[in-house]
Formats: sequence, structure tokens, C-alpha cells
Amino acid sequence: MPLPEAARRREVPMPRIWPFPLAALAGILGWLQPMPTIPDGHDGLCAQRRVGGIDYIVCSIDLERHDLALMAEDASGTPYRTFGGARRALEAEGREMLLAMNAGMYHEDRRAVGLAVQAGRELHPAATGEGPGNFSMKPNGVFFVEDGRAAVMETGRYLSRPRRPDLATQSGPMLLIDGALHPRFIEGSDSLYVRNGACALEDGRAVRLVMTRQPVNFWDFAKFFRDELGCRDALFFDGQVSSLYYPAAGIDQARDALGPMLAVTTRRVAP
Repeated sequence: MPLPEAARRREVPMPRIWPFPLAALAGILGWLQPMPTIPDGHDGLCAQRRVGGIDYIVCSIDLERHDLALMAEDASGTPYRTFGGARRALEAEGREMLLAMNAGMYHEDRRAVGLAVQAGRELHPAATGEGPGNFSMKPNGVFFVEDGRAAVMETGRYLSRPRRPDLATQSGPMLLIDGALHPRFIEGSDSLYVRNGACALEDGRAVRLVMTRQPVNFWDFAKFFRDELGCRDALFFDGQVSSLYYPAAGIDQARDALGPMLAVTTRRVAP
């Protein structure tokens, strides 16, 4: 039976498994931080575009020039939790973190809700069951890099054959599926959050990481990926805690509330 109109106008709440007081506090502290902005004329990985009254920060990653890493847990299994933790881990390997963004939903202990593959090692299996929240708004999907090529794929399709990704993170919902908006998105929805997500372009050789500077609904967010960036498949990462680290523009949204993160570094040259 279809939902009443009043119910259908709101998307599903966030899926994080948090006690309410902690969730409320995290949301309040996140909104107290100033929103990042990219200066006019900035020449770097990220730029700012305004469409329909919303400012979008678009970070363009060329996988032939840069490496992309999922930063979720250290060697002991302890979540990094912050951009600073991820940055220090990469610096210990002689790698400079040029850019980072939160990349997937997580439990209270900051471990991934769904699939997480870091440096070719599976930290957490894919989650395929039903449940509350945006993560379980089917179809959800997986962002991954395999053999140097990035892709966004619906979870069932991703799991339909064996894969050996260098990195993977599962989230939901899918924003775009083969060029179509997710069937549960509603034009004009009043469910507005700062949001972030990703897509792959140029046969997987390029990645777009996107975060809004103002609250936006799923419909408009997905349309930006399709109509402005030319994406065919795109994945939602999160809202409320959407965060960016981009020191080239003086941006470091320091939070102690992050799960898996995507980090961009200069490309390593094999010896």
C-alpha cells in the first residue's frame, strides 16, 4: 500500500546506530562549524559551483595522477575517527593527504555499517538485509576502485561476481542508477540536509567527490550529479556529518564523528 503524501514527502532518517543523545549532540556540534568555501579563482582539486541556489563543492580526482585510499581502521582495528588520524597514518607511510571526505555510514563505534575494503583487505562484509534509514533505502550501492578504475554500482550487481577491489565502501541510497534518479526520491521534498556523495567518470579514470554548502534534498542532489557533472551512477555518502579536508583552500572540518573516509594522495611511483 502506498504511503500517505505526508509520509512520502520525507526521506528516511539516517541509519547510524546511535543512542539518541549522542546523535543529537553530534548533529548540533557539526552545524556549529562554519561551512567550507572555495575561494574564487582557486586552482586546485576542488571548485565551487552554484546551481538552483545551492553551492556545490566539486572535487575532481584524476586516478592517473592521484591515489585514492579508504581510511577506516588502523592495523590494530581501531577506527581513525578523524581526518587528523587518517592524515598521520598516511604521513607515516610518506604520503601527503591532499584531500579527504567522509565516505559511508557507520555505527556508534565508527565502524562501517556495510562493505569496507581498505588497501585490498575486507574490514567489513556487505550488508544486504532490510533495515531503517537511508542506508537501507534500496537500491543502495558500492563505490570502489579495482585495477585502477573507479565505479559506482548497485550492491546486488557488485556482489554478483567475485571482485578484488583496492578499496570499497558501501552506502545508500544510490543517487543515480544508469542515469535515472532513485525511484524513492521526491521532487520538492522538504527533507533538507548538507549532503555528500561520489561518482566515477571517463571510464573510471576520474572521480567526482561532491559536498553541498547548504541543505538540499535528494532529488536536487541527484540531479546535480546527472545534469551538471554527467554522471550515470552516483552514490550518497551521508548527511549532517558531511565533512571535507582540503588544506589547499584552508579547509579542515575537524570532527570526532567520522567513520570511513576517502583520502586523496599524490600518486606513488612503483620502484
